[in-house]
Amino acid sequence: MPFTVTGTFDDGAAYAVQITGRAVRPVIGSRRIAALVELHQGRRMPLSATGPLRMVDPEDEASVLAVLREFTSVVDEGAGAPRRAEAPRD
Repeated sequence: MPFTVTGTFDDGAAYAVQITGRAVRPVIGSRRIAALVELHQGRRMPLSATGPLRMVDPEDEASVLAVLREFTSVVDEGAGAPRRAEAPRD
């Protein structure tokens, strides 16, 4: 199910994209984010700070979101976004 993600790049530029889960256009709304996802496609990326590792696949919404979390500052994830695994707290 498509969902919206907003955030910023390291240079301060803001973005708002829709992650679609489709192979042809996994991200809609920012050419820069689409290029970032394409650049990392096929690489292993942790889905959270504690893992697990998964190959970045344009049809896998969680792996696309992991790229955004790793290389940008994600501010908000809309309804339908995959939940991030959290490490247990002491």
